Amino acid sequence: MSDTRSTHTTPAIAIIGGGPRGSGVLERLAANLDETWGSDRPLVVHVIDPFPPGAGRIWRHDQSPLLKLNSLAEDVTMFTDETSVIDGPVLPGPSLIEWAAGVRAGTIEIPVVDDILAAEIAGLTGASFPTRRLQSLYLTWFHQEAVAALGPNVTVQSHRATAIRVDDAAAVDDDAAGQLVVLSTGVTLNVDLVLYSLGHNGADPSPEHSALAEFARRHARYYLPPAFTADADTSGIEPGERIIVRGFGLAAVDLTVLLTEGRGGRFTRLPDGRLHYAPSGLEPRVLIGSRRGVPYHSKISSTLVGEPPVPRFFTPDVAAALDRDSTSLDFTSDVWPLIAQEMVWGYYRELFTGHPERVSTSWADFSDRFAALDPRALPVAAARPERSGERPASHPLPDWGADTFLIEQDAARFRVLVESTVADPIDWLFLPDFDRPLDGLRFESAAELQDALRDYIRRDLTLRTAPEHSATFALFIALLRSLFALSDIIDSPKWSAQSRVRDIHGWWLGYFSFIASGPPGHRLEELLALSEAGIVEFLGGDLWVQADEATGLFRAGSANLDRVVTATALVDARLPDTVVSASDNPLLRSLLDSGSGVEEQATDAGFTGSTGHLAVRQADTRVLTPGGDHHPRRFAIGPYTNSPFVGAFSRPRTNAISFRENDKVARALLVHLDGLVGGPQRTRLPANLAGSTR
Repeated sequence: MSDTRSTHTTPAIAIIGGGPRGSGVLERLAANLDETWGSDRPLVVHVIDPFPPGAGRIWRHDQSPLLKLNSLAEDVTMFTDETSVIDGPVLPGPSLIEWAAGVRAGTIEIPVVDDILAAEIAGLTGASFPTRRLQSLYLTWFHQEAVAALGPNVTVQSHRATAIRVDDAAAVDDDAAGQLVVLSTGVTLNVDLVLYSLGHNGADPSPEHSALAEFARRHARYYLPPAFTADADTSGIEPGERIIVRGFGLAAVDLTVLLTEGRGGRFTRLPDGRLHYAPSGLEPRVLIGSRRGVPYHSKISSTLVGEPPVPRFFTPDVAAALDRDSTSLDFTSDVWPLIAQEMVWGYYRELFTGHPERVSTSWADFSDRFAALDPRALPVAAARPERSGERPASHPLPDWGADTFLIEQDAARFRVLVESTVADPIDWLFLPDFDRPLDGLRFESAAELQDALRDYIRRDLTLRTAPEHSATFALFIALLRSLFALSDIIDSPKWSAQSRVRDIHGWWLGYFSFIASGPPGHRLEELLALSEAGIVEFLGGDLWVQADEATGLFRAGSANLDRVVTATALVDARLPDTVVSASDNPLLRSLLDSGSGVEEQATDAGFTGSTGHLAVRQADTRVLTPGGDHHPRRFAIGPYTNSPFVGAFSRPRTNAISFRENDKVARALLVHLDGLVGGPQRTRLPANLAGSTR
């Protein structure tokens, strides 16, 4: 597909999606303007979003003040810093906590806010978990700063509308060029380049979800398919109604908040320090379970005290060497063992060097014996002897063939090494038990299961918050650095098809989220109080759910308890699946239907599948066409593409992936635009299709 010249006098870019990623690209356009375009040249940037620019849909101000980020205020930034490895200039700016301090000091001006937000800003500390409404203010301010930084020759036009379709202008007029962006308001914009920055999208119901919704309609029951919590209508859930919640991640925690405290219940601190919940009487009774049967690990508030963590087994250099020296790459056999080794190494390094009173040997002795183990043994080494060598159900491991016996022997050696040098079992880390703590456990009664889950949550809170358990933070750091190293080779053509579909875009991101992207610790403390108050009941792991036509009720049970519960309401508490072909966004669907884009397909001997993600060229995020070419004028970023994604905003000083991609795509847009408009102009589009482009 060949490039053509622009058809209008003022070069124009459309950014479809005004949330944090779109705003992040806008900031990078400003940063790179002088070098790649020239600040004295005119440019129009259209920002298209039905929600306010900056915050977008997910972080909009108009949502419950009870909903919070799962990040500390000191761990959120929209600005590059000295660690950012980018081609464009680094332009530091305030993190969320620094921004709040500036607001308090009067050096940063924001519009007048309500009393609740004013109180939050006044009391915010680095260790606070901010509300989404506060984050909305920060993102709105950031967007305005990015617009101002573009200078007087760049016009930013914000369209509070939905982009329905993007057409090639040549399809309308043979002499025209560029792209036609059709808006829900009836306006059609003629631009040179389009960046799809659509964030998280909903999805059409799967056959299972459609069947459950139809069952609920026939029997006058309530069913909520996967959805964004802030968008979900839970008014149909009646006080005292039994509701099965399938899922135990952030969506489930947020849902529980809205159905309890959001309905007037109150948490108070008892004299003994425990949290108590006083019901309002408007709450339903929540029966909750999932595949693992336990909530995501809470966010960590401890800090490192041992030797500074240094990656050893899965570093960017190791990843590059794997890619360079391998004829093919398989995640589960080539990469996952090294990530597991890195995680366990980071954990025990902090335990031994930061808390020598909790161990019986030196780090030098432990590390030498640890490094001699086959890394493939770590994902199968379990704490309980009866689990030794068991493969965790949450993700696959290859058949090691002749090596299996030796690997299982090293798994047993690792267990002995830990148990003989680490006195307290609370400090033991064995990845299968860490991942699936309820696997193989059976309870005699529902009460016994409740007690076990409460003990598990209390233990997890201790491990994530107590200073003496800072090794858990080292585990998180090792996992995060491994994710960054993996991102360097994520676009390698050497990955097996199964690795792309089943691993990289499958269990791996879920595993990462389970460990690193859970709720604030106080949310799990609240969950304990809700359990003790009889509002929440735990169902266990490997949860199954059925719709019973005979009774008109939903039924559920788990692998941990010989019991079946029934309810009149069911919620699938998770985000919609990322499958572009099933997206409820008409713009994404039209991209595929028109043949301008394609879902990423993975095929090799014996396996064919789709990752569900939009295929983009990793070098500049240009949208790939079904024929494998790249579209000359369309770019895409976000969680629905096959580029690495770990959030729109990131922890300061981590060389954030999102900032690297924002800079990459901003430079590509400006350089490509310069090439498009550098020659003579061609015929303009008819006036009725010129839109609001100046």
